[in-house]
Amino acid sequence: MPYHEQSITSVRRWSPKTFSFTTTRPPDFVFENGQFVTLGLRREGKLVPRAYSIVSDPREADLEFLSIHVPDGALTSQLAELGVGDHVWINSKVTGSLTLDHVQPGRNLYLLATGTGLAPFISLIRGEKVYERFERVILVHSVRTAAELSYREEIEARVGERLRYVPTVTREPHANNQRGADLFRGGELFRMLDLPAADPEHDRVMLCGNPQMNREMTDYLKANGWTMTNYKGVGNFTVEQAFVGVAAGD
Repeated sequence: MPYHEQSITSVRRWSPKTFSFTTTRPPDFVFENGQFVTLGLRREGKLVPRAYSIVSDPREADLEFLSIHVPDGALTSQLAELGVGDHVWINSKVTGSLTLDHVQPGRNLYLLATGTGLAPFISLIRGEKVYERFERVILVHSVRTAAELSYREEIEARVGERLRYVPTVTREPHANNQRGADLFRGGELFRMLDLPAADPEHDRVMLCGNPQMNREMTDYLKANGWTMTNYKGVGNFTVEQAFVGVAAGD
């Protein structure tokens, strides 16, 4: 699939490890909330691409991405040095398993993210359809340091009866130092929010984060009667692993 050269229109640095940026949008670029795309930089005639979840809502004019900065990373070390007016290359093909079509409609939708795995969930909560499919959306974001709680002000501004937000910080003093996955498995998450325990018959789960969290939660859910979306059909939970880097909670 072809790549299109696009200009960076803004950059925001959340922490020494994480930053977000917006770019111009290729002509006729169509995507759904929660999908990802590959983007990259050309160095010495060679394209270095990586998968990035799209933070934007499809109605927005620009595309937005959230990235970890790996000092010796082939792409992120260079991407982190770019500014407004610099260029990236964006693929025309989008994909991903964190769209609303990848889980059955239900009561409560739990979005469990670590680090930059937050990106597709920001896209989802910026849209309208997620609130049409579910009574409530519960976003749980686990990071190591408070500075890595990207988009916190925006999320908190959206919080209400339909959207709940649980930030957790594992390596600094914080109101909640437990990992989001542990809160879910232990039941504390539901007590905190005064919600019924997640039930595979009524509720749905999306996972996006470090491989350990994805594996642990996938194993836990399968062992407790949940069905993962795959080629056989749409289940009550889905997981995404194809995004660049992770600034994760422990």
